[in-house]
Amino acid sequence: PGAHGPNGERLDTAAAPSASGLARLPDGSVHIPKLAQRRMGLRTVLAPVSEASATVELPARVIADPNASGLIQSVHGGRIEPGPRGLPVAGQAVKQGEVLAWVRHHADPYALAAQQSQRSELRAARVLAEQRLQRLPSLEGTVPRKDIDAARIEAASLAQREQSIATSLSAREPLRAPVNGVLARTELKAGQIVDSQQVLAEVVNPSQWLVEATTADVSLSTRLASATLQGVQGVTLKPLGAARALRDGVLPITFRVQSAPGATPLALGQTVTVVASLSERRQGIVLPAEAVVRNPANEPVVWIKTSAERYVPQPVRVQALDNQRVLVTQGLAADNRVVVQGAALVAQIR
Repeated sequence: PGAHGPNGERLDTAAAPSASGLARLPDGSVHIPKLAQRRMGLRTVLAPVSEASATVELPARVIADPNASGLIQSVHGGRIEPGPRGLPVAGQAVKQGEVLAWVRHHADPYALAAQQSQRSELRAARVLAEQRLQRLPSLEGTVPRKDIDAARIEAASLAQREQSIATSLSAREPLRAPVNGVLARTELKAGQIVDSQQVLAEVVNPSQWLVEATTADVSLSTRLASATLQGVQGVTLKPLGAARALRDGVLPITFRVQSAPGATPLALGQTVTVVASLSERRQGIVLPAEAVVRNPANEPVVWIKTSAERYVPQPVRVQALDNQRVLVTQGLAADNRVVVQGAALVAQIR
């Protein structure tokens, strides 16, 4: 009370009152009448100092489990033809071994002409062998039995070779689903010409996601206790292990996603932030994540209730504990009454 600002204004006087009674005071605090506090649903708590696990935030992305995903590729290439149920689309559920499409092999004209010529020669040789085989039984007394058996084997061999050539001229390769799951992406179109080993579709199992995080601290993997995804509800992470070789100067750490029913869905390649709890303990004040907002300078602040209708912003240093709680390590004391519900509405008052 009685304090003045740099321009001679009194800091203990409110700004011009608005119709609702809400006002931002010259010192940055906010005046909120009791009725407005009820309408905004403001809730405050006296948060005591406690201990919590130290955490670290790691950049990560969602990847597919190699044991529950697979790629669909063509071995030789050719022209795409629809499968029994037509061409698949992204998001379609498939079963292992299901034919999704066909690849009709194509050959250059010279190779095709050579195959057709070879087929004609085999057809002629087969016809002659069958005619000879029909004559030999009538000469069974004068022709050795081994010659009759040799003729029969030769006719069967020529027929089989001719059938193989005929099949190769109209051969097509089935594109089958490698695992049970959902098509994450597909690039199949009718009449499309594809090359060998080209990735045409990818099948994943959404219930078996992995998360790959990266860190420059090679000893971090030995201090991990648990982990969650920031901003993703109903998802916990189970550490599987860390690589033993750096990749682009960072160490990959793999987690398995464990989702509860109704959890926020994830997508392959999605960029996420892993909040990993360490075995170390730190002192601070545990608050809900919604209690921390940003001021115009983009600094994290919490709102402290100093009187019945006055709220003051307090810059703090916070550390995420999980996707719902944060640990305030600096800026608060145990006797501060902190706004834990509606802080974002308070910050919008001008």
